[in-house]
Amino acid sequence: MPLKRIAALAALALALTACTGNTPQNSGGGNQGGVKVANDEPGKKVVIGFSAPAADHGWMAAITNAAKAEAGKYSDVELRVVEGTNDVNLQISQVETFINDKVDAIVLLPFDGAALTPVALKAMKAGITVINVDRQFDSPFAARSTVLGDNHGMGVSAGNYICERLKGKTDAVVAEIAGIDSLPLTQDRSKGFAEALASCGLKVGNRVAAEFTVESGEKAAANLLQAARKIDAIWNHDDDQGVGVTAAIKNSGRNEFFMVGGAGSANVMREIKADNGPHKATVIYPSTQGADGIRLARLAVQGKSLGDLVEVEVPREVQLYAPVVTKDNVDRYLPTAFES
Repeated sequence: MPLKRIAALAALALALTACTGNTPQNSGGGNQGGVKVANDEPGKKVVIGFSAPAADHGWMAAITNAAKAEAGKYSDVELRVVEGTNDVNLQISQVETFINDKVDAIVLLPFDGAALTPVALKAMKAGITVINVDRQFDSPFAARSTVLGDNHGMGVSAGNYICERLKGKTDAVVAEIAGIDSLPLTQDRSKGFAEALASCGLKVGNRVAAEFTVESGEKAAANLLQAARKIDAIWNHDDDQGVGVTAAIKNSGRNEFFMVGGAGSANVMREIKADNGPHKATVIYPSTQGADGIRLARLAVQGKSLGDLVEVEVPREVQLYAPVVTKDNVDRYLPTAFES
């Protein structure tokens, strides 16, 4: 067959493939098996149930608010949000209701991952797509996908920043104000922090634990400041409890140290930007996890992939990064920060 004839047939086959493909063609989309898709284009209606713990501090409130805002961007998403609760039995009942209502997907930030595992398994067995957020279930079969922050990475990021700021100061006194010590997330943060400090020859000299609340943060910080007469740097795990920590520091009149926050609240970022307080940085623990869960639920139910991946399915697990916010990059992160 002449070369010109072969080339013409190849071009025709390519054109037919482009015209008859099942995947929408849109340059604004991402990749599905190497083919561009428009993930934000309206598709089949997706009913999503959302449940999270009570919004008793800024980060948790931001989780739910961001999920609502994300769902509102899509005409094909109906979001059903139940009242946040720290009662495990009530949250189980909420998920049971979603199952009975035959929703398409459930985005669940469990108050207790282990306790919610059985009902999440029940939902998956009923054909409902479950997206687990922040606190993992005990079984990998209890969720289609899991969205996580990086607690160990938070500690590493905070420690590396302090190492850089205290470079060459081997006698520096580093203090740590942790969250609830019994929680694995607190243990992971402290472990990462100690490992990062060790890499530059430093260690935690003074450590206290709070309870992720303003009141506990103020009390823990006051105790720390009384016990440690000299401090060069403090890492506080949580910016919500950091409101109390900052109050205790102000009351003490001390200013010989700098502080690194945790989670990424707007008030801490504003302080960093103004450079008018002890905070010189904060490490983000994204409050966008609920919103990411909504997106993943919608894509999974509609059979779409993440726009920037070649893989045709959404991932089993997404772990979000824990970046350090400083005066140099604060404007990038302020728009997604939460209010304490």
